[in-house]
Amino acid sequence: MKLDDLGDWRRSHYTIEVTPSIDGEEVIVMGWIRDIRDLGGIRFIVLQDKSGKVQITIPESIVDKETLKKSGLLHRQDCIAVKGIVRKMERAPRGVEIIPKEIRILGVAKHPLPIDVTGKTPADIDVRLDARVLDLRTDRSQAIFKIRHTTLEATRHFLLGKGFLEVNTPKIIASATEGGAALFPIVYFEREAFLAQSPQLYKEELTIDFEKVFEIGPAYRAEKSHTRRHITEFTSIDIEEAFATVEDVMKVAEELMYYVCKVVREKCREELRILKHEVDLPSLPMKRLTYDRVIEELHERNVKIEWGKDIPTVAYRILGKIHPYFYFITDWPTKLKPFYIKPRDDDPGISEGFDLMWSWIEIASGGTRIHKRDLLIKRLKEQGLPIESFKYHLQTFDYGMPPHAGWAIGLERLVMMLTGVKNIREVVLFPRDRFRLTP
Repeated sequence: MKLDDLGDWRRSHYTIEVTPSIDGEEVIVMGWIRDIRDLGGIRFIVLQDKSGKVQITIPESIVDKETLKKSGLLHRQDCIAVKGIVRKMERAPRGVEIIPKEIRILGVAKHPLPIDVTGKTPADIDVRLDARVLDLRTDRSQAIFKIRHTTLEATRHFLLGKGFLEVNTPKIIASATEGGAALFPIVYFEREAFLAQSPQLYKEELTIDFEKVFEIGPAYRAEKSHTRRHITEFTSIDIEEAFATVEDVMKVAEELMYYVCKVVREKCREELRILKHEVDLPSLPMKRLTYDRVIEELHERNVKIEWGKDIPTVAYRILGKIHPYFYFITDWPTKLKPFYIKPRDDDPGISEGFDLMWSWIEIASGGTRIHKRDLLIKRLKEQGLPIESFKYHLQTFDYGMPPHAGWAIGLERLVMMLTGVKNIREVVLFPRDRFRLTP
């Protein structure tokens, strides 16, 4: 099929702007064919763009032969531009239709398509991810990523309003200095380097310069767990605040959760309807459960966890049934937290670290940081980390490191909560996990 050029055509209206109030006006709309119905004598095309959908109605008795001929060549997912007259029609979706004067075919789709863009025929998630660009055309995917966009927009607005400065830190680092999850090694010219698993040390250092910073950016973890909530490339929302403690940044986290939930509820009603999901506003302040209390609650339900041991997934699932929404777990054993989390002064075996949970899923982790050089070196040694690898970070402690605290939120897990999606891969445009490197 010969394709048309865009020529001098430019979109006059998005589909959402084509309403009965502009009955009789000429418009140019552009998008992709969502569906076609040919009833003999009249043909209906549902055109979809980024704002929504509109019906193009093609009666044989009205449109010219060239337009009628072109409309007969079209298939689902073809990219077209339509110039036509808006007509108020109560029986049409949204009460309006467009009668075309001319159609330009800008791009064609090869058939059969690997998945059904209408979403009527379900497909396995791996089939959908293999044809991800097409999968993102479905109403469900469109709703998920509009909510994700709104979440990011609300997060930035909230943190900027709290006086935080947005920063961007390096994602290629010289050595595996952050501890915790394994890092990905890469070839960096003649040297080995690593993909950063978080901006942790950089954001701490930047409190010397800007006091309150945040970053929304990619992070990488060589995560061997292949579950519905783990991926190897994700988006982390990080803050760090000078002259603050764990309680201060927990307050920022819970207020942010409330604000994001409020904005999504207000701005994404249609998307939530499509996903058949409701977002409740959390009560503030959120529950604060100590590690000791959590262990006791689990013991009462015959789940025995030795003090000082991490909480396994099966126990978290039980905990999520007891506390089905947001809550904090505080006062973790120091040995379970990263080296930079401050031990309590009155009991060094307990840290000033926390996790923010939603049901059984960890949404955020943070706490008061160590700002005393000697104590940080002690903690590094306790965790068997090489002091030399932290040379440049320790150097900044000679420049007047302030007391500080912060946290990191996993954007994808937050969006899972806001959308009701059960598999984290659905809230990532092109997910990366242990087995998926394409598309």
